[in-house]
Formats: sequence, C-alpha cells, structure tokens
Amino acid sequence: MSKKILIVGGVAGGATSATRLRRLDETASIIMFERGPYVSFANCGLPYHIGEVIKERSNLVVTTKEALWNRYRIDVRTETEVIAVHPESKEVTVRAKDGSEYKESYDELILSPGAMPLTPPIPGINHELVKSLRNIPDMDKIKEIVDGGAKSCAVIGGGFIGIEVAENLIHRGLNVTLIEAAPHILAPLDTEISMICEKEMRDNGIELIINDGVKSFTEISGGIRTETASGRQIDADFVVAAIGVRPDTAFLKESGIELNPRGYIKVNERMATSADHIWAAGDAVETFDSVTGGAATIALAGPANRQARIIADNIMGINRTYKGSQGTSILQIFDLVAASTGNNERQLRQKGIDYRAYFVHPMNHATYYPGAMQLTAKILVDPQGKLLGAQAVGYEGVDKFIDVLAAVLWMKGDVNDLADLDLAYAPPFLSAKSPANMAGFTAQNDLEGLVKSRTFLQFESEYNKETDLIIDVREEVEFEQHALPGAINIPLNSLRERLGEIPAGKRLWTYCSIGLRGYTANRILTQHGFEAFNLAGGTRLLALGTVEETHTGGHKGKQDVMTTHEDGTQVLPEEHVQAAAEAVMAAAEPVRVIEVDACGLSCPGPLMKMKENMDKINPGEVLHIRASDPGFYEDVKAWARRTGTEVLSLSKAKGFVDVQLKKAASLEECILPVDPTCQQPSKNKTLVVFSGDLDKAIASFIIANGAAAMGGKVTMFFTFWGINVLRKSTPVSVQKNFIESLFGRMMPRGAGKLGLSKMNMAGMGPAMIKKIMKDKNVDSLESLMMTAQKNGVELVACQMSMDLLGLKLEELIDGVKVGGVGYYLGDAEESAVNLFI
Repeated sequence: MSKKILIVGGVAGGATSATRLRRLDETASIIMFERGPYVSFANCGLPYHIGEVIKERSNLVVTTKEALWNRYRIDVRTETEVIAVHPESKEVTVRAKDGSEYKESYDELILSPGAMPLTPPIPGINHELVKSLRNIPDMDKIKEIVDGGAKSCAVIGGGFIGIEVAENLIHRGLNVTLIEAAPHILAPLDTEISMICEKEMRDNGIELIINDGVKSFTEISGGIRTETASGRQIDADFVVAAIGVRPDTAFLKESGIELNPRGYIKVNERMATSADHIWAAGDAVETFDSVTGGAATIALAGPANRQARIIADNIMGINRTYKGSQGTSILQIFDLVAASTGNNERQLRQKGIDYRAYFVHPMNHATYYPGAMQLTAKILVDPQGKLLGAQAVGYEGVDKFIDVLAAVLWMKGDVNDLADLDLAYAPPFLSAKSPANMAGFTAQNDLEGLVKSRTFLQFESEYNKETDLIIDVREEVEFEQHALPGAINIPLNSLRERLGEIPAGKRLWTYCSIGLRGYTANRILTQHGFEAFNLAGGTRLLALGTVEETHTGGHKGKQDVMTTHEDGTQVLPEEHVQAAAEAVMAAAEPVRVIEVDACGLSCPGPLMKMKENMDKINPGEVLHIRASDPGFYEDVKAWARRTGTEVLSLSKAKGFVDVQLKKAASLEECILPVDPTCQQPSKNKTLVVFSGDLDKAIASFIIANGAAAMGGKVTMFFTFWGINVLRKSTPVSVQKNFIESLFGRMMPRGAGKLGLSKMNMAGMGPAMIKKIMKDKNVDSLESLMMTAQKNGVELVACQMSMDLLGLKLEELIDGVKVGGVGYYLGDAEESAVNLFI
C-alpha cells in the first residue's frame, strides 16, 4: 500500500526530502505545502541580487512547483499554510490562498517550516521602512527601494545576513551604517578574528557601530531615524533588520510535539519528533553538537539538506542516523574571507570545557611562487590535543584550510592528525608544510612541552613586570616601528651571543611578528636554563584587527570608496589616473618601469622605500611598487599630491596596495595637484596638538574654528598627549594588553577630564576656568569641538601615538580620522599656516 506523505515547508529541507522520497518510491503520494509563492529558492543568494552581483532574479529560483510536478509528480501547494497538526488523528489543518480551511490526512508528516526574522519589542520596529530579508518577496521590496534611488540604509545586526546586505548596499552606492549590539560582529568567530572582519568592513566604507543596541525607530522627514542605547541617532532612507531568527513553529504549540524552551522542535538521531510518524528538519529543529554532544540549533543549508535526506530514507525503511552538526560556515566580506568550524572559545567556556588556543599565520601556497597571501588561523584543542574548533581569515586559502579542519574535526581527529595530513602540494597550490600541518606542529610543540605558549589574554593576566622580562626577537627595524611596552630587543640571530645580557632569575616572554621566531628563541632560552613563554600568534595578531590601520578612521564617506571591478580590483575613481595611464601607453618610446616589492613592511616602511627608489630613478621613468600595509594607500596619495608626482595607477585588492608613479622629466612637467585650488594662495591651516592640557586644547580649538570661518581646509593633527582630548568620556570595551589597559586608566578620558598646564591645583583649576568661561559666555571645550567638526575641521589622530599609548579608534569621539606622518605632511605642505600647540 502506498504511503501518503505531507511536507510542511518547500525550501531546503522540504524540497530535498520530497525529491528523495520520490526517487525511493514511485507509488507514494507526496504533498508539499509552502506558505510563500516560491519553493526551493536560493535564500543565501538574496543579498547578492539586491547588490546586482547576481543579476538575474530567476537564477535564485532553483525549481518551480510545475517542474516538481512534471519530473517528480509532487503536489506542491504554494501560498498555502498548515496552521495546525493533529497527531492523534494523523491530520493537519490547512489554510488555502483564498482563506478557506480544510484538513488533510497523512501516513507520514515532515516538518521543515524554517525560521522567521526575530522582531524584538523595539518601538517602531514594525514601521514600513524597517525591512527584513528572509524570502524573495522581502528581497523584491528592498531592491525596489534601492532601485528607486535610496541613498542610505541602517542595517541592524552583524550576523551573516546583516553583513551580506551591508556589503551589497555598498556595491549599489549607498551610505551604510551597520549596528551590532554585541561587542563584535559574527558570533561564530572569536574576538581576534572578528576584529579583522570589522576592519575590512570599515575599509570599504561601512559605518560600523558595535556594542550598542537599538533603542527605537522613528519616522523623520523622508526617512527613518534609528536611535541606539548610547543615544546615537542614525538617519537613513530605510532600515534592514537582521537581528536574528526564531523557529517558525507557532502552529505546533497545541500539537503536543515536544519543543525546547525557545520553540525549536526536538528530534532524535533519526530526525523523528516526539510524535509518531512526524519528522522534522532544518532551521527549526534542535539537534546536537557533533563535537561536544550538547544540544545545538544551527540554521545552515548544509545540515538541513542532510537531515531531509535522512528522514526520507528512514520513512522508506533505510535506517539512517544524524551524527550532529559542527556549524561549519564561511563568509566573504568584500575581498576578505572568514570561516569557522566547531566550537569557539566563548562556547567552550560556557560548556565548561578546558581548551588550548593556538594561532598560525601561514601562506596559502609556497612563498617563492608569485601571489602568496598570508592567512590567520586559530585552532582550539582539549588538553590531550583533540580538535574542538577552528577559525581562519584571509584573502586566499581560507576555504581550503577550513574544509580540511572540518574534515579532521568530523573524524574526531587531533593535533597529531593535523601534523600528519598528506595534502596535495605544488608551489601554486600549497606549501610543503600546509597551513593545517603548521597548526598541528604548533599545537604539538606546546602539548609535548617543547615550548610554553601563551595567548595575549594569558599574558595580560600572568605578566609581572617586577619578575618578568619581555624579549622582542625581531630585527631592530621592526622593533623601532612598534614594540610591546617594556620589551627589550635581542634579534633572534644574535640571541646566542647575547645570552649574557639577560638577567638571571627573570621569567622571560618571547615574541615576534607571527610566533615562529619567538618559538625558536624560546627553544634556545629554555635549553640554556631560562624559564620562558612564547606569545602565540605574535604581534601581527594584534595589528591585523586594529582599526588604526584605516587612515580614514574607519568611517569613509561614499566619495572615498573605490570602484570595485568584476575581477575584484578596487581603483581610486579619479579621472586623471586613467588619463595619465593612457598617455603612457601611447608614448612613442618605451618607458622603463622599476619594480619594487614593499610587501611585509609596516608604516612608514613602504613610504620610505618608495621615496628611496623615486630618488634613484631617472626623470620619465616609472616606479611600480606593491605593499601589503593597508595604510600605504592613503600615504601615497598624500605624498604624490604634495610632491606633484604623477600617479599612473593606484589600486587596492585582496590586501595589496599597488601603485605606479612616474617621475617628472622636469619641474615644469610635474603634474598639477588634484585640487586645482592649490594653485591659488592657500587658505589652508594645520595645527599639531601635542599637549593634553585643557587650556592649550581650548586655545587650539578656538584657533581652528576661527580658521575654518576664514575659509580653506583646517586640519588638526593630534599626537602623543594631545590624543587624550579626543577620547570618549565613557569606557569602551576593546581588547588591550595589560600595559595598554594600564595606560588607559592613567590617562585623562576626554575633554572633560583634562587638567590645566598651570594652576591645576588638584583639579580645582579646571573647574574654576570652566566656570569663568561659562560666566563670560565662552563655549566649553566640548562645545568648541562640536562646532569645529560641524564647520568641517578635520580631526586626525596620529597612528604611531595611538599605538604607543595603546588607544583604539573606538575610544575616540566619532568622526576622528587616523593618519600617519605622510598624511600630516601632505596637508602641511599645502597650508599657509602651521601651528604646534
């Protein structure tokens, strides 16, 4: 006797189970109910059609109800909703498109209702300009707004959907602000990896607000205002709320089917619910974590499809069991790729599982083969070396790494398995020691006692400046650019000869850029009787995620965003660049091009190397330089503008900055600055604010406001103690090491906490001067600062000083840019007045 099988939900789980059932049984009667107008559509592709990356809307529809009938004889009833389930009578109540209701009986019932957008009780969340994105009609509504000329959008939520929507709206030319209530975006990732993703978003023009939830939505003239818990107001043409999802299981509340407290359907290993002949799959079910064995709710397409196939097999007598989910996922954020599998640190702590964390920064393939790119990877293992989870971020090779790690994790592998993996190698594809091997080696070394590794968080809690000594084993030039506070520099190659300089009895901490030289130094020291720890991941782990590298302060205006081409290359949209390049191509005589590789150098290394080589080449020749320091992009623009050097091309793609500069044949041939007003007597002014004293800060902003009123560009460059003027008054949760945290507590927090340079009198002086200013109707420093920003005064924080003082961009007031010496000198050269305060 043939079975009658009903399926609730027509997307991933529903459609997969239906077609699998038909392939197993030609006689079964299969009816699939779908509330929406479409079945089996590619919901993961919805943001990309809004961004016109996927140009054809029809490509999102994997199949149709007609196709399912023609090929599989599946009765698909769209715009038809199952509103109740009656296990005792083996029936469901159905509401048809016309509103009529009827009952349908079943032999087997499959539930795959999916999830629906979470709508917390935020005032205004139901306003018509607050959109969500879960299906094709949702997508059509958002795309219609964008096509209609919308200029701005506030995206709520830093999960997969929110980030993909934000990126695609940037592709469409909108100003986008993304607001995330948690301290960092992308919950599956740990803080170090999330911060790198945040930097990529800011670099590409997204205004990112984190650790600040939404308080309300309010209609304003021509748009909608989002107010955050901290009081920030973001005005936009519309809002996309991607706050999260909840299981769409309200219709099951009276069915008796067991749900967990959050409404997810509980199933066993065969995907059967608590009711006989009722099965469930997809985003609405609670399964279990394949790594730890605990309950898990994972809304991903891969698990949903596998669960649906298992259900079909079990219904047709093929015994299958589901072995759990490990949540393997991957996301592209502009050029960057981030991925994870298994548990992260936060999840392991919540479950009370002891773990070790290891970091590596391997190349995606052999370094001597062109185009090698570095990725950052992290693995988490238990004290015996069993793999618990992994994460990776980078521009190339992340997908391969995470898939390898996911496979080892699925097979219950450990660090020895990683070290022993025999993977395909040739220079264009991988290194002889693959990233997975390197992760295994690193963990092996620690677990087998060859080295004592510590994370930066462990360093913060364990370091004692009275008894410990930090040794930076990088080269001197690296040490001079940036070093941990209190560290001494003994380059690795001279360590053996300089062992006598190390005080006896000190506990040592070694570090380098990525951890490898630190490890070798650690081995030398321990074999000579020293107690030593090595900082896992090296300083690069900290530098990669610091937004200070974003010279526009991580808050670019749309006009600053580069054009993104189909090959992923981003090019500055300045007409003269293309015109100059075409002129060189048309030159009668071949032009000599000098290639310079500045990859791996940090600020100001690439700038210095560029200047050094420009001095060497002859007039008319071209310097082609490539650097991996993201800050070089802004520095080279400022340098070229200042020197009148012709920029033939300037691009940034997949982590590299690529620039071609032509040396002028004569002074007369120097290309004119981009800003034609530079040919007129300059009205520009620059102020270097070095002091953090209240009286000097007041004077500097009074001058700046006066200069702004006289016309011309006004730039205030804050360096060393002057940066304290720009600090927010309230503490901001950011990752810092021990020394940075100590510095942060010792320095004044913002304009309201500054002291006077003289007559401070334990704080009485500032209070007195503030009262006098009020009595004399003189604006306060805070008011002067707001006025300056309103008048277009550019506030620039010195990147080097921020590094030294351990300050993060999030700790500064909004609208502050971050720049290096090249940025300042470029503006100073074009100014008629330069002041040092």
